[in-house]
Amino acid sequence: MATKIDKDACREAYNQVRDDNTEINWASFIYNGSMIVSGGQGTDYEEFKSQCKDDVRLYGFVRITTGDAMSKRAKFTLITWVGDNVSGLQRAKISTDKTLVKDIVQNFAKEFLISDVRELDENYIRTELKKAGGANYDAQAE
Repeated sequence: MATKIDKDACREAYNQVRDDNTEINWASFIYNGSMIVSGGQGTDYEEFKSQCKDDVRLYGFVRITTGDAMSKRAKFTLITWVGDNVSGLQRAKISTDKTLVKDIVQNFAKEFLISDVRELDENYIRTELKKAGGANYDAQAE
């Protein structure tokens, strides 16, 4: 059966992460049968990481504050998590299903495909977003 997405619920979760007036900095999109639904959102990145288990595939939209002494800014990333124990057929569907998610999650600086929990480290994600962000003045003396 073809995968579908709950556009309204997923768009609402996406918009909450993008909204500068909320503390929400992540949203997950999980599978409920053949439907991708909002898996929750929150303010603690560790909560998001706790959803990334060996038998799960999910998508995460995460806000990370980056910047340097000159400026701070929000950067967004799309994380596709595929646990080690996800079946081959489910793995194969990830790339085609991701197009449904990208119809909603359209603005992000970097995309990650992760299956090793160590790569979910917040500092690793932040470093990669900094690299994608261009100029970095951290090394300059004030």
